[in-house]
Amino acid sequence: MSRRGLRYNKLMSVEALPAPVLITRPAALKNLSSLLLQEPVVAVDTESNSLHAYREQVCLLQFSTPHADYLIDPLALKDLSPLGELFSNPGIQKVFHAADYDLLCLKRDFGFEFANLFDTMIAARTLGRPAVGLGAILAEEFGIQLDKRHQRANWGQRPLPTYLLDYARLDTHYLISLRDRLWSELQHQGVAALAQEDFTRICRVNGSLVEERDVDCWRVRGASDLTPQQAAVLYELCHYRDQAARMMNRPWFKVLNDQTLIEIVQILPRDLAALGQISGMSQGQVRRHGHGLLDAVRRGLHAGPRYPPRNPRPDEDYLKRLEALRAWRKQTAQELGVTSDVILPRDILCELAEKNPRRSEELDTILQVVPWRREHFGDQILAVLLNH
Repeated sequence: MSRRGLRYNKLMSVEALPAPVLITRPAALKNLSSLLLQEPVVAVDTESNSLHAYREQVCLLQFSTPHADYLIDPLALKDLSPLGELFSNPGIQKVFHAADYDLLCLKRDFGFEFANLFDTMIAARTLGRPAVGLGAILAEEFGIQLDKRHQRANWGQRPLPTYLLDYARLDTHYLISLRDRLWSELQHQGVAALAQEDFTRICRVNGSLVEERDVDCWRVRGASDLTPQQAAVLYELCHYRDQAARMMNRPWFKVLNDQTLIEIVQILPRDLAALGQISGMSQGQVRRHGHGLLDAVRRGLHAGPRYPPRNPRPDEDYLKRLEALRAWRKQTAQELGVTSDVILPRDILCELAEKNPRRSEELDTILQVVPWRREHFGDQILAVLLNH
């Protein structure tokens, strides 16, 4: 640890931080929104309850300025629209770490639109940092050790205990200082424009949420090894689990895990005693779900066989172009000391292989959203495609 890191840790220890401001009332939210609109840079994070509910939702929003930390309770507030102007304001930079999931949840739950983001994970990856988790970066930059024991906490519980509030505020408290350092390094290495392309791309996240959850049984690990009739049983078991999870407001894996479903399919129990012998079934699960599971097994055995969906094999020429582009991307990434998708994101890579541009104008159309990459890699990409 550097001497600078030790000093920073001493000056900004958790114990010395003022308590975060918890916002639970509309008037306080409106006042905070007005305050944040006066800041040039605001750090943001969210906490959701995906491990504890059938359908997850944002349960806490964290904001930090250079002066204070704020925690907003969306479960106590019916309307978060006062924050909309902040997120969409191009004159205020919002700093996240690994923003993709946060943005998806914020757009899904509240309909927010986004502009002018800085993602410290994207910045670290663009710089070729080997460790890009927030804890690792803060330890390296400031000597700060984040306690990540509560990552799997139930953020939907109320009231939230003080230790969780303290934990949550630390995810944004240091982000603005971290942003300053990473931005300076990006500029020094001449890749600030590259990082900015990806900051802009993540603003376009799709937050649409399908009302009915996809209970596709082919996503269960081991489903591809089943016979068509066993797959029909698995299909019914998956639907039963989904209905039970919905009623209990619990995620699927907390009702019955995938391995238990596969064991039921393989054994095909006909009564509660046989069901109770399955390694993944507790006595409590047998009491709660036994009759429902046995009914699902019977329905599956009397249903028609089910076959996996047929995904047509891609065109051979497409696959050759894709492989050639991947090889070029890997080599270029090794030369620059970054991971491959920093050179070219997967979605753009696949679009190039599919559309197979043969002229600069065609390439420009595909790469218009990543102008830095077009300028630095466009000729190389076109050469790869013309040779395949």
